[in-house]
Amino acid sequence: MHRKFSTSSFCVHDMMTQKEETMSQHLSDNAPSPQKIGVREFRGNLTAYLRQVRQGRTILVTSHDQVVAELRPPAPSYRPRRQPGALRGRIRMSEDFDQTPLDVLESMERDL
Repeated sequence: MHRKFSTSSFCVHDMMTQKEETMSQHLSDNAPSPQKIGVREFRGNLTAYLRQVRQGRTILVTSHDQVVAELRPPAPSYRPRRQPGALRGRIRMSEDFDQTPLDVLESMERDL
């Protein structure tokens, strides 16, 4: 069976190939300078660009050649990570910690 393709189907194919090439250039580009992409391109490939940001890239989203957003990984946290067991053996409970003091008991038994 022989198929005929119209000129428009080749144009669509060429456009898809060009878009795929553009995307692969963006993904393989490891330059330290921020990458500029259009809003439509960003929206169409959101997951891939967020993955790049997670890996440390900075991306500038543009609309009509003006930067409208800057995406970059969050700054590292300065709060030290919690280390379970770090205070083991350093905290002691007094022998009477579970006994209620007499003055507290007496105050509870008084009439209001």
